[in-house]
Amino acid sequence: MNSAATCAIVGSVTILPSEQADLPDGAVTREDLAAWDTEFKDICTRAGPLFYRTDSRAHAVRYLRGLLAPLERKNGWTISEYAGLHEPKALQRFLNLTPWNADRLRDLVRDYAMEHFADPCGVLIADPTGFAKKGRKSAGVQRQYSGTLGRIDNCQIGTFLAYANPSGDRVLIDRELYVPEHSWFGDWDRCAQAGIPADLEFATRPQQAADMIERALAAGVPFAWFAADEEFGQNPGLRAFLEEREIPYVMASRKTPSSPARKAARKPLRKPPGRCGPRIGSAGPAASAAKDSASTTGHCSTRASPATST
Repeated sequence: MNSAATCAIVGSVTILPSEQADLPDGAVTREDLAAWDTEFKDICTRAGPLFYRTDSRAHAVRYLRGLLAPLERKNGWTISEYAGLHEPKALQRFLNLTPWNADRLRDLVRDYAMEHFADPCGVLIADPTGFAKKGRKSAGVQRQYSGTLGRIDNCQIGTFLAYANPSGDRVLIDRELYVPEHSWFGDWDRCAQAGIPADLEFATRPQQAADMIERALAAGVPFAWFAADEEFGQNPGLRAFLEEREIPYVMASRKTPSSPARKAARKPLRKPPGRCGPRIGSAGPAASAAKDSASTTGHCSTRASPATST
């Protein structure tokens, strides 16, 4: 790592020699920088085989460094300038034209995260995120409500699966792009122009969450709970999916006596053993709901210890 890149990555963090006694909180030593650089190179080495050309692998490294840099705005121009390029064309070609398997990279990131953060008491968390867009050519874009933006706007919606452990570490391990049914799957020419695979079928965001949980189970990701907001808690198909697989869950739901989610909340809750149970009143992921919401808890049988009432 060159000195300019090092300074940019650590930003305003104080760098002190490791031999100095009584280092202040947040201080970074030269040994820390060396360890970070070694770890970064290891990640790039793992991802390297996904790119067939030497220059593509080099562009991937430049792009990752740019994403990690403390740039005020991150786009093709700013990342290219940070990487020492005179213009963004090379990185734009890399992002738009270079063939590489995004799903394999997703699996690589998940496996790497589990090497460092895996915990039997981990929690899987599903959440949709909106990305404001202009125009109508980006895959899945349309005017739709985005909780991230707080309004109906022209945007894409991504469904993400995060992993959190009791130590407070959090990392994204999976993602799906939500593609609306009528405005997109009703127009296959539009789908083809946006690069949407011809064999892709419409899926709701709860269905996408179920698919991602299934992949996590297949990969052996250790977790004790699943958590999500009201959009997922109100979906009977997702709740049935979780209960069939004996996965305990905590999801928000509308506070209406007749709702299916409220009926599910009255079922016995079998909590995971030991320290893995959620703490009542904790501020953990999805533990707090809005005023007009209630918490929906799902039971499991063989994966957990004796039942308690809810």
